[in-house]
Amino acid sequence: MAGHSQFKNIMYRKGAQDKKRAKIFARHSREILVAAKSGLPEPDKNPRLRGAIAAARADNMPKDNIERAIKKAIGGGDDTTYEEMRYEGYGPGGVAIIVEALTDNRNRTAAEVRTAFSKHGGTMGETNSVAFMFERVGRIVYSSEAGSADEVFEAAVEAGAMDVASGAEEHEIFTSPEDLSDVRDALTERFGDPQAASLDWRPTTTTPVDEDAASTLIKLMDVLDDNDDVQRVAANFEISDDVMAKLTA
Repeated sequence: MAGHSQFKNIMYRKGAQDKKRAKIFARHSREILVAAKSGLPEPDKNPRLRGAIAAARADNMPKDNIERAIKKAIGGGDDTTYEEMRYEGYGPGGVAIIVEALTDNRNRTAAEVRTAFSKHGGTMGETNSVAFMFERVGRIVYSSEAGSADEVFEAAVEAGAMDVASGAEEHEIFTSPEDLSDVRDALTERFGDPQAASLDWRPTTTTPVDEDAASTLIKLMDVLDDNDDVQRVAANFEISDDVMAKLTA
């Protein structure tokens, strides 16, 4: 197991403080709605719903909003049918990118994602054109305040995790997809609800990018992440500390 990971560098996701609360909550509501419709609308009997609720709570989504999304799924208050879509392609510098979306209009979303790629130095590919450079994993995140690196490591190993990376701000626990629910539940008993818990794409190889490519790449990632239909974006870029310092100066 790794003691340090560059996953935050190569998995792109903006923090809650960088986005409008309404957009964050809408994204969580959609995930909760789809999760509740995909199985039983009871968190203790539906691992996906349990994970969606945990993620929403981590972003301080009000309990009423969570319950409202579940009620829509149960009572038919929302008859919108969402499809789970995955788009793949290459960004500036040959960076591999996977975009996951929940959409009620696949043609609209596909067009918007394709436009984002083309306007920012990228190209869309076919399904599985870049997925082979990633592995599907469960990812659980805890604040560093949850416990020491040793405490989290030991608890995660005992729960069945396959990798742990502890940094100054957070602990990242990785599991096989099928073990995500069990590991999350075991860690929740020990440390409380995680900040995030979901299936993700973890790069098996990284692509270093220079300053020019990094600047355009970040713009592309921002556009994708701001799309209302996009749930998450994964990429295998690696930006050096020197380049990052210049971009944020």
